[in-house]
Amino acid sequence: MNDEPHTAEDSAHPEAGTGRADPASTVGVPTGALARRLGVSPTTLRSWDRRYGLGPAGRSQGGHRRWVPRDIAMAEEMCRLTAAGAPPAEAARVALLRFAPHDPAAPDEVPAGPPAAEPDTGPAAGEGSARPGGPGGGLPLGDVRQECRGLARAAVRLDAPELTHRLLDAVRRHGLTVAWEEVMVPTLRAVGRKWESSGDRYVEVEHLLSWHISSALRSAPLLLPSAVPTAKAPPVVLACAPGEQHSLALEALTAALGERGVPTRTLGAAVPAEALLACVRRTGPAAVVLWAQARSTASVPLARHVAGLEWGTAGARGRPLVLPAGPGWDRRASAGFPRCTGLRDAVATLSRPYGDDNGARHASPAR
Repeated sequence: MNDEPHTAEDSAHPEAGTGRADPASTVGVPTGALARRLGVSPTTLRSWDRRYGLGPAGRSQGGHRRWVPRDIAMAEEMCRLTAAGAPPAEAARVALLRFAPHDPAAPDEVPAGPPAAEPDTGPAAGEGSARPGGPGGGLPLGDVRQECRGLARAAVRLDAPELTHRLLDAVRRHGLTVAWEEVMVPTLRAVGRKWESSGDRYVEVEHLLSWHISSALRSAPLLLPSAVPTAKAPPVVLACAPGEQHSLALEALTAALGERGVPTRTLGAAVPAEALLACVRRTGPAAVVLWAQARSTASVPLARHVAGLEWGTAGARGRPLVLPAGPGWDRRASAGFPRCTGLRDAVATLSRPYGDDNGARHASPAR
């Protein structure tokens, strides 16, 4: 990782060079700056240069490495391949073939992608999916799917295109529930632990990862087959409690209900109580999900107030099912309300009024 101190080489300014390459190649990026950009340590970049010859051709007058655009592209390819699970030596071979200066004696064909041996991306859902934690951009991943490591590396590098690719691929391959529970959530938790233990560093990593997870969840209906929505059925209203800013789990639940054809109205983060009550009165929902990440935002009076709302004509008045969700609701606070242990359970509970008892086939946490 990039926690280790920088050397004089890393902090020196670019200057005209007299090193290994021609003068046009010697003005470039110092090793320390490139390491921060890629989310690796300067030592890692120097090790790649020593072991595999995967380094810059240019040097400053003081002999310090200077990375020009072609060198940077080679290092980025090395990061991409190792994050996908390729052995470093093989990844370096491919990166050198693609980006190193062309040798006229070498064949013209170079690989256009990863090494011929495809990296193992983990077993299919339900087949021993957890693997021992390995390289993951320095994040404390533990025993997770292989995909978490590549996702973590892309997040630490702030590599937005790679994050998008990996998240959407996880949704396509494993389905929304497994992608959320076994890929997205473990990586988010690892970023959170790293942030807490590193003096408020990596906040930008958490924000970027959260934004891309949100985008992937909203793209899920375009990637997965969905049931036809029930015509003119009352919706499920999903809202964060007043003051609650964490809404990703609600977005996952919204997407999972969409797969079932359950109509939803998702209000998002920090919904004022008056706005929630107005939405419930106007839509007459079958159920209301009230999310609280922290105990300080879990409002039992609000949940009871919503549960007591009525609408419709005399003799046919309706009330919503209220589902308190999230770690902010302890057993005492949610007494008298339904309890769900995860996304699978929540989908099953909320789908039941629409004639669908099989939500348990779709898995992932909502608590």
